[in-house]
Amino acid sequence: MVKKRVPEWLNSSLWSSSTSNEDDHRLSVAVQPPPSSTTTTTSQQSNNNNHNHNHIHTSKEAEVVVEAEAEAEAEIETHAPAGPSAEDISRQAQLLSEISKKVVNMRELRRIASQGIPDTAGIRSTVWKLLLGYLPPDRSLWPSEMAKKRSQYKQFKDELLMNPSEVTRRMDKFKSCEKDDSKCESRCLLSRSEITHGEHPLSLGKTSIWNQFFQDTEIIEQIDRDVKRTHPDMHFFSGNLPFAKSNQEALKNILIVFAKLNPGIRYVQGMNEILAPLFYVFRNDPDEEYAASAEADTFFCFVELLSGFRDHFCQQLDNSVVGIRSTITKLSQLLKEHDEELWRHLEVTTKVNPQFYAFRWITLLLTQEFNFADSLHIWDTLLSDLDGPLETLLRVCCAMLILIRRRLLAGDFTSNLKLLQNYPPTNISHLLYVANKLRVQSLG
Repeated sequence: MVKKRVPEWLNSSLWSSSTSNEDDHRLSVAVQPPPSSTTTTTSQQSNNNNHNHNHIHTSKEAEVVVEAEAEAEAEIETHAPAGPSAEDISRQAQLLSEISKKVVNMRELRRIASQGIPDTAGIRSTVWKLLLGYLPPDRSLWPSEMAKKRSQYKQFKDELLMNPSEVTRRMDKFKSCEKDDSKCESRCLLSRSEITHGEHPLSLGKTSIWNQFFQDTEIIEQIDRDVKRTHPDMHFFSGNLPFAKSNQEALKNILIVFAKLNPGIRYVQGMNEILAPLFYVFRNDPDEEYAASAEADTFFCFVELLSGFRDHFCQQLDNSVVGIRSTITKLSQLLKEHDEELWRHLEVTTKVNPQFYAFRWITLLLTQEFNFADSLHIWDTLLSDLDGPLETLLRVCCAMLILIRRRLLAGDFTSNLKLLQNYPPTNISHLLYVANKLRVQSLG
């Protein structure tokens, strides 16, 4: 069998340089205080291995290699913000024109957004909500849809984040209302399951709200720990200032509500990393009303985004056709299809199991492999895919391997594993270009 020759443009050293200033700083200005540098250090990326869900473990051999080879690497240089390029200005005008129409042309919006969304005038916030189906294409429906969803989220919080003491207090009030219908108001009623009589903190019954409360405590504590270590280099997420505390509380609320509404999955470590970009973009919307409702808007967009990846977080499905191992196998097959020489060197010669690096890439949607600004740029492309983000994600991961193929082909197990678990600075625009070329080649 004749090996496919890899086109030279796929592996040009030109694309291994750091991203340009224009690509690095597309972040909007935080409300207060402004976020710090959004550049993630490679050492931090290495530490974020702990954010993967913990039912799949890297082999002891890989763990030893990572520990033995861990070195303090220099931080990636922080670039000063640059003004928007002519291309960004043109794309901004196109997107503004598209989202201002009475009925948004979603196909055209996806085409433009897939090239990257200039993060000005709240464009990314609105476009992401459209791409995720939170906003309908018909603009006239936006106010009613948002009001309905925001009210629904408030109801979720009222019911699911309530302390059992408050539940029993309301139950007592409901009982008194039963004796006097004239005093009974709708706000006394609980819209979820009936509360059993004789509830008390020592109740061991399966239906006991106190028993459920104590069972939830462990998950809530895990969420709290993960939220507090979300992007520690950004003042928006980290620190003791009221603004950061408020943002942390919003993330925590969303994850707790999600966990309680999805008992089959609950909360899995790493979900906080997927949630963070959505909340950041929505909370920094220049429209004050939209920014104030960022928590509710983020919740529904998070649910929609995770619906395409939820099977990756379900341990019982790990070995199924929809589980994470199956998805990693698809990435392996994709690499073999486009670059069999590299595939053979990695998986046969050096025996670098793709699970050692691709597990994090896929489950966290590349949020830990690039700086925050570049992650947002990649997400513009992921969310724009008509068939959902998974296929595009796999092509981007495959492109990441091909772009550093020379270094990988020259490396052994140890050096390759270190390189893949600490992916080098890369021109994001070219990475996405290569990923798109892979799509075209597959279709051809």
